[in-house]
Amino acid sequence: MRYLCLVYQDESAIAEMPDDEYDALVRDVLAYREDLRAGGHYIASSPLQSVRTATTIRARHGKTFLSDGPFAETKEQLGGFYLIEAADLNEAIRLASKMPPARVGSIEVRPLADFGCDR
Repeated sequence: MRYLCLVYQDESAIAEMPDDEYDALVRDVLAYREDLRAGGHYIASSPLQSVRTATTIRARHGKTFLSDGPFAETKEQLGGFYLIEAADLNEAIRLASKMPPARVGSIEVRPLADFGCDR
């Protein structure tokens, strides 16, 4: 089963990290991605650009509304994702708990739904 692991982090805390600490985190992220790949769990992953680059779109009653930034003001912002393959939720949680960004933020694990599944 496929799981989307959403990485949430405080962008200001990441920006304030000393260079050596940030570089070590990036090295750990790249190494962990290779571990996922070697274990047959890796599908895709990517960091996101700053929340300042986001645009939120709403379509209501035939009209489209755009606003700069994310929908909600929060301390942590969506910073990236991993798309993984796992046997079940327990395995997905085990894999996500080892993701280096969990040390500086949080990881939300959600199973992908089959299109047209029950609501």
